[in-house]
Amino acid sequence: MQLRTLFSTSWNNSDAIAGYRAGVSLHSHTSVSEESLTFIHKIFDAIPAMKPVFAHYEKRSDARGFKLDFDRANWRPPLLPRMAFDLEAKQIHDLGLKAMVSITDHDSIEAPMLLRTVASARRIPVSTEWSVPFGCTEFHLGIHNMPTADGPAWMERFDAYRKAPSEEALVTLLRDLDAEPAILTVLNHPIWDLYRVGEKNHLSELRRLMAVAGKYLHAIEINGLREARENREAARLARETGHLLISGGDRHSLEPNAVLNLTSARYFRDFVDEIRVEKRSHVLVMPQYSKPWHGRILQSTLDAVTDFPEFPTGWQRWDERVFHPDRYGVMQRACDLWPDGKAPLPLRAAIGFVRLGRSDAFTRTFSFAFRGPNQMEEADTI
Repeated sequence: MQLRTLFSTSWNNSDAIAGYRAGVSLHSHTSVSEESLTFIHKIFDAIPAMKPVFAHYEKRSDARGFKLDFDRANWRPPLLPRMAFDLEAKQIHDLGLKAMVSITDHDSIEAPMLLRTVASARRIPVSTEWSVPFGCTEFHLGIHNMPTADGPAWMERFDAYRKAPSEEALVTLLRDLDAEPAILTVLNHPIWDLYRVGEKNHLSELRRLMAVAGKYLHAIEINGLREARENREAARLARETGHLLISGGDRHSLEPNAVLNLTSARYFRDFVDEIRVEKRSHVLVMPQYSKPWHGRILQSTLDAVTDFPEFPTGWQRWDERVFHPDRYGVMQRACDLWPDGKAPLPLRAAIGFVRLGRSDAFTRTFSFAFRGPNQMEEADTI
């Protein structure tokens, strides 16, 4: 059967949704996901003058027996599972469509399992974003719609692979996933060298992955938080390997997914059949994607370190959502690391600097490294 990926931009084609029953939000994150704090280093790379200031704070921290460790520290997306689900569903409902939302926290199915106890979300698929070590790099796979009863067993298998990765074990796992007709397996942001192994090395491993296991992957993602240039490379990869393109918003903050899928399906299981059996996909790019990419990334970062008084108790302050190892190596909330209930001074200083991003002056300074709009050209097919 011939592959057919339709691609529409909402600002150029307001009639794109005509004739469709539902919108599908794939690949978004909740407070369950653990995210790296290494963005602090990226900002210091962009503004080298800040490095001596931060080095001063690090020395003061060391003197008090506390070692600042951004490699192990992590932050959690600000939206709790129900809040994330409602945000994604609202965007789709505002289009006049039924909402299908698949949440994919990193290596966890906790959020969809919790949401299944909520009446409005009881049909949410059990999904995850599986972190897959492969050679010298790592890929992320969206595993959508696992049978509820089998979800924990699949997660155990994924975890076992991460602890002892091998090409043979990966092929076996992907073949077994493919044998389950209700499961949808998507290669997320394939071009992104997330672990900084070098573009050449990453792309070499990507080609090897597609050669050994590509036939078990059902689609390649157009990612709502990656640059248009990178998404065009993903589209080229899909053409070369004979895969459909599919949406994946990758939302971590308060902006809803910037790309969706349109479907005539009544239930998520039927949508899986559209992709796997009928081999057709209609990707809809939402208006937020047309904004400059660097500004969207900066805003997402700021959301991670902003206080939200309207949020539930215990999840309002940034230092309640940031986790760091204590002097014994045990992960703790940043607010619990110091006797006075405040995060250590170096961490507060770093976060305070990041929060300057709300000022126009900071944005202009930071933007020089990320110039240019984020544009994707619309075509009838990709």
